[in-house]
Amino acid sequence: MALNYEKLLATRILDLPHSYGDVETMLYALSVGMGGDPVDRGELPFVYEGGTLLRTLPSFATVLVPDMFPPGLGWDYGKVLHAEQRLQLFRPLPPAADLLINKRVVEAYDRGTTGGALIMFEAEARLAKDDTALFTLGNTIMARGDGGFGGPNGKVPPPHRVPRWEPDLSCDLPTRPDQALLYRLNGDRNPLHADPEQAVLAGFRRPILHGLCTYGIACHAILKTICDYDHTLITGLDARFSAPVEPGDTVTTDMWQDGNVVSFQCRVKDRDVTVLKNGKCTLKVS
Repeated sequence: MALNYEKLLATRILDLPHSYGDVETMLYALSVGMGGDPVDRGELPFVYEGGTLLRTLPSFATVLVPDMFPPGLGWDYGKVLHAEQRLQLFRPLPPAADLLINKRVVEAYDRGTTGGALIMFEAEARLAKDDTALFTLGNTIMARGDGGFGGPNGKVPPPHRVPRWEPDLSCDLPTRPDQALLYRLNGDRNPLHADPEQAVLAGFRRPILHGLCTYGIACHAILKTICDYDHTLITGLDARFSAPVEPGDTVTTDMWQDGNVVSFQCRVKDRDVTVLKNGKCTLKVS
């Protein structure tokens, strides 16, 4: 079944309820590497509810929208890639909350039968108790097998440009061999991240780490290196996915700070590959 442009643009869901608690908050933090040193006073408040108020990683928002990509769009799901992730936070995420979520397809671009399709999704989350805006998520999906459906061949917004000179700061964060098995408990059960046979059929040596886990690792690195673990400082986080991380890799996040904007990219030095590009983190202006 081919993509239908009019149906895509009409795809929207309003006031979808979703709730989470401190278990989900701590599980997410653990799944992106927080708490690797259980006596680290900077990371402990993200994975332990005792003491002061439990802290939340800003990137936690990416797993708080159920079925971000609605089923039944007519695409070849086996050839779908997550190309970009955008996040705008209007206030820090609470450690537990009841949400109301609006989701929609923003636009779909036709790159032809060989170029596939680019589909842009957006979700907005509000606190159910008082209708306060909490965050907006934006995703760009490349549907490699679904070009030629008759949609416009428009231009997506240009990506953020990362400086070409040496970074101001870098942070190395190791991943665990079982990290994809842990991260999938946040909701993404794609067997590509757990089943060795499925990973080989998809062209990989072994199960790969979720792109959004790498995105969370970048958020972790910025919190650790620039924000001194103050999660309230991050108000935006955008990036492009460029290559997969293999569980067990060490992810190096390079950062360039210009006022309240941190440009970043993530690399795996051992394999000489850049895994996140065009990163932009926006910090709260005091």
